[in-house]
Amino acid sequence: MISLLPPTRSSLAADLAALGVRPGGVLLVHCSLRAIGWVCGGAEAVVLALRDVLGPDGTLVVPTHTPVNSDPARWAAPPVPVEWWDVIRAETPAFDPARTPSRAMGAVAEQVRTWPGARRSDHPQVSFAALGPRAAEITAGHALDDGLGETSPLGGLYRLGADVLMLGTGWDTCTAFHLAEYRWGAAPRHTEGGAVRGPDGARTWATWEDVAFDESDFELIGADLAEFVPVRTGPAGTGTGTLAALPAVVDFAARWLPLHRV
Repeated sequence: MISLLPPTRSSLAADLAALGVRPGGVLLVHCSLRAIGWVCGGAEAVVLALRDVLGPDGTLVVPTHTPVNSDPARWAAPPVPVEWWDVIRAETPAFDPARTPSRAMGAVAEQVRTWPGARRSDHPQVSFAALGPRAAEITAGHALDDGLGETSPLGGLYRLGADVLMLGTGWDTCTAFHLAEYRWGAAPRHTEGGAVRGPDGARTWATWEDVAFDESDFELIGADLAEFVPVRTGPAGTGTGTLAALPAVVDFAARWLPLHRV
């Protein structure tokens, strides 16, 4: 009987190198640890493998979003009673980049967020964490009303010519497509709210207007992407990794949106 060995830090690093992850590059990673199989060492080994391939001059970036820090009036999955709304707005802890855990971003994103030396952008809902020499540059200046736009880490990643790696997950989770929503210019906007720290450090409930993010057609964008943008796909553990240049991905999505969204 042939026994298949489990993915490890070294085998995963070899997979990532073969896929085309660039030493010294800037890499945005979306990862489903479950989809790439049982890895010896779990999320820690995955982060180590990514850093091994990027090397000391490379920068690793992950989304560390916190959607629970939002206006309860807009919650739908599930909704909460109207009489809870004021309590939630008054009592939700203020977002703290160093302390607030991400939600539904996966174990690898949380591993990066808590890694010694990690930097995290200061947005109460759509923050990003980064490790490496460009981390401070990427995470600085994240404006409340430009959550996934030009002043966000996504804008910085675009300007730096980063790559985006879908590690065991599909294009439906690709946050880079949101930057294209801003560039399209016709995405609907809405008022959002969240608990933040004021200039004096005290907790406050802030409201702002921003693009109403819509991921419903991201899988369709991804399906069309490979016809026009160089995309590399290959083994990653017992799953699949997909790698592409982030600026090309955003540019394609910005052309796609006005043709397909009404």
